[in-house]
Amino acid sequence: MKARVDIDKVARGLRAVRRGKVSARSGHFGAMQLVAEVQARLRVPEGGGRPTDPSWTERRLVPLAEETLERLEKIAHKIERKRHVRIEPMQVAALLLENITKTVADENLTDEDLEDLADSSGASS
Repeated sequence: MKARVDIDKVARGLRAVRRGKVSARSGHFGAMQLVAEVQARLRVPEGGGRPTDPSWTERRLVPLAEETLERLEKIAHKIERKRHVRIEPMQVAALLLENITKTVADENLTDEDLEDLADSSGASS
């Protein structure tokens, strides 16, 4: 079993006050964090082609609403203009999906939290 870090104990040891979690999710800083991740992770394959993350080994079809795809396209275009990096909307989706699943898994959510998350996303139980 993985050892748990007692954040309150760490804060006391540093004579700090724990104020909660901080994470960039949206806005300017969240966008800049996504741009930095695109630059750090996506690489052009040796044989040429579209930049991709070498650790991505699974290819899946993900159904999307038209509005969601349009939002992903806008994000991809903003990244392309800002950093001159070619990125496809579904690559943006993959990065965002990896980030949010990591965040949710790290938060050790209860069953009630997961139900609330599913309810807020419009998923039916």
